[in-house]
Amino acid sequence: MNESTTDTGHGPALPDGAGDGTRAVRAGLPEPVKHEPTLPGPVFAAHFHLPGDPTGPYTYGRDENPTWTLLERAVGELEAPGQEGVETLVFASGMAAISSVLFSQLRAGDAVVLPDDGYQALPLVRAQLETYGIEVRTAPTGGDAQLEVLDGAKLLWIETPSNPGLDVCDVRRLAEAAHARGALVAVDNTLATPLGQRPLELGADFAVASGTKQLTGHGDVLLGYVVGRDAEAMAAVRRWRKIVGAIPGPMEAWLAHRSIATLQLRVDRQNATALTLARALRERSEVTGLRYPGLSDDPSHTIASQQMRGFGCVVSFTLPSRERADRFLGALRLVDDATSFGGVRSTAERRGRWGGDAVPEGFIRFSVGAEDPEDLVADVLRALDESAV
Repeated sequence: MNESTTDTGHGPALPDGAGDGTRAVRAGLPEPVKHEPTLPGPVFAAHFHLPGDPTGPYTYGRDENPTWTLLERAVGELEAPGQEGVETLVFASGMAAISSVLFSQLRAGDAVVLPDDGYQALPLVRAQLETYGIEVRTAPTGGDAQLEVLDGAKLLWIETPSNPGLDVCDVRRLAEAAHARGALVAVDNTLATPLGQRPLELGADFAVASGTKQLTGHGDVLLGYVVGRDAEAMAAVRRWRKIVGAIPGPMEAWLAHRSIATLQLRVDRQNATALTLARALRERSEVTGLRYPGLSDDPSHTIASQQMRGFGCVVSFTLPSRERADRFLGALRLVDDATSFGGVRSTAERRGRWGGDAVPEGFIRFSVGAEDPEDLVADVLRALDESAV
């Protein structure tokens, strides 16, 4: 028997090469204590007993919480297994995590490169950055186009796969180019999840994500996180979290940690069904612009196959008109018309209803859930048929 183990510095050590399922169900657990729960319940505390000098890990609830600590360990073990010197911080939402990196690392006069096809809140972030005297450059995700505007930038922000268009860029190539120019690199890993892609292994300085989506997977928790390898940069992120108070509640943190235990089960089911659905949609004449990185003929498939271990649960496509898209969504029986993605219940929406995304009126972002694949595909094909009239 191989007795070699990876010492994480907390909790029972995992065997070398532990699989995703093993890592997900064990991630962040404390050392076992007789008569104590395997995953301690949420710690509700604004302050802690603190006689004498303020030493030790827990002093005030805006700075640290034991429930966050376990969750941060769990996320770090998934995003950067076996890597030394990696720190994880959890936040109240994905946007809180994104903002913490951008606003803690950039100063007036700096330049940052953002994707022009990323999450729809990025234009709001751009406006705020520019108000602070920060130059914002944008380029598409596909074709590694951000390389063209990288010179002189302080930070490169990558979103791959992009939301909602599902383009993919070469993280390793972009990170090497950015570092050669003295820029930091952050990767939004929301859509891939740490089981689908590990940005720090690809050379990024930060992995950032909305845990609201597939990481927690039940549509009932708002959460974000930042994982980074540079101690000084992460200290600035931590300071930003303290200043703005963008902290998760202990109940949300505990729910998130509990949900991570089923992450590998959900990801495997949802990603496989997404590929099945994408293949079925490929046969429909009314469907155009179909994107899913797992399809062999998708423009992003080659590079996605090289850097991703799974292709995600989101499929995007376009129907001929806004009216057709609305009829299609209304005809679905097993799919909720809702925003966000990654939940165990499938959702879909006509993305153009929000504005901010450069997509056709009939563009659909479809998030595949954990329903039986045959039932879900049958429901989608039936809804396409019914919406044709």
